[in-house]
Amino acid sequence: MFDRSLLARPALDVAPLLLGARLISRGVTVRLTEVEAYLGADDPGSHGHRGKTARNAVMFGPPGHLYCYFTYGMHTCSNIVTGAEGTSSGVLLRAGEVIDGVDIARARRHTTKDDVDLARGPARLTVALGITLGDNGHDLQSGDIRLELASSPSAYEAGPRTGVSGHGGSDFFPWRFWIPGDPTVSPYRRSTRRKA
Repeated sequence: MFDRSLLARPALDVAPLLLGARLISRGVTVRLTEVEAYLGADDPGSHGHRGKTARNAVMFGPPGHLYCYFTYGMHTCSNIVTGAEGTSSGVLLRAGEVIDGVDIARARRHTTKDDVDLARGPARLTVALGITLGDNGHDLQSGDIRLELASSPSAYEAGPRTGVSGHGGSDFFPWRFWIPGDPTVSPYRRSTRRKA
């Protein structure tokens, strides 16, 4: 269990608190090592930037729920909804270390050759945990997917989000947080402008 009021704060405040937290799902536990904050209406990189839609409605709901979405026509990614209800902020779960249920995670990620890569990247993490698009809106205080915050905060570093620009197209907003030196943290990839 966790105190929902801790997640009712802005995503930039919540994101570092999620480092070292455990996400338990369907026989696998992942210790979160990398996350990214998304600020809703004030953030062009956020799915909530242009307002509420059927796809992003969960982001506008109460904190402590999963917001899952399909990307690149093949991957599901997961976020934890943060902030006050109606603000559409959230934290993308980018990477983690599988600390329990390694055999189950390996079966789900059967092409992975090294355990360090089982949940290294947002799509890999959701696959390792058995999270699907059908889990969109799941309350992380109950059921078969639960969040347990770490008893003490982890040391962390911050830098630009991977593959996403910040305000005004800049890469230099430090909205990605990670545990320094952890081998499960995914490599940084600078954003690139799409050609018209």
